[in-house]
Amino acid sequence: MKKLLIWLPLALFLLVFALVVNGLIEPSDRIVRSAMVGKPLPALHLPPMLADRPGIDTKTWPKGKPRLLNVFASWCIPCVAEAPQLMKLKAAGVQIDAIAVRDTNPDVLAFLARNGDPYARIGDDRAMRAQLSLGSSGVPETFVIDSRGVIVDQHVGDIREEDVPKLLAALEKAK
Repeated sequence: MKKLLIWLPLALFLLVFALVVNGLIEPSDRIVRSAMVGKPLPALHLPPMLADRPGIDTKTWPKGKPRLLNVFASWCIPCVAEAPQLMKLKAAGVQIDAIAVRDTNPDVLAFLARNGDPYARIGDDRAMRAQLSLGSSGVPETFVIDSRGVIVDQHVGDIREEDVPKLLAALEKAK
């Protein structure tokens, strides 16, 4: 019995080592997906972030054409990285609305002046209530909204060049 106890620390070490190596080789998916995909947009009533365009209000949400709803912030570095792709999507005729999270009017204006302005509407979500009701866990995130106002897809993280065709296909499918 004593001889077995001598080997116990080594066996425990090897077990922990194997678990760590397995986690490094096959890391788990840590992306938090929204439970709202497949459901209608939740009731959102966000005041306009900027004076020159409306905020986000699901009572007056445009129907009949799919759209993107981008959750972003001026202080978000990945949001800067995705800005060129959003401008490409806008140039392709995609309607893009936005929710500005924990932001201010001057900061959003400066962000849009530096990085381009693809948005038709920008809602002010300083308290992050709308972001949470969408099931969004961070910024940036982009939701594909179909022609009836149903969330049909979610893109977590910044939109990269290789993601643009996928989003265009999701929008085409959402008609």
